[in-house]
Amino acid sequence: MYDEQKFALRLTKLRMQKGVSARDMSLSLGQSESYINKIENGKSLPSMTGFFYICEYFGITPAQFFEFDIENPRLTEELKHSIEKLSPKQTVHVLEIVRDILE
Repeated sequence: MYDEQKFALRLTKLRMQKGVSARDMSLSLGQSESYINKIENGKSLPSMTGFFYICEYFGITPAQFFEFDIENPRLTEELKHSIEKLSPKQTVHVLEIVRDILE
């Protein structure tokens, strides 16, 4: 089931990671000053088009927006693309470093 509170929290986290205010983000999207604030406070939801613009603003896909367990989807995607350019040997080294960090 869709959870509006999770949506609002995700939007807030992504906006804060980007380091922008709700007002500035709203204006960047061509909306009123309170647009993002209303969404984050559960007073409204974006239209489908508005949601796509929000995802574009963050540089993520709609699917990545809903991957709540991934803290920073843009960095995760960047890391994935970087790893794809490595040789198999380099990939193993990176994997070993990640495993070491996670232990």
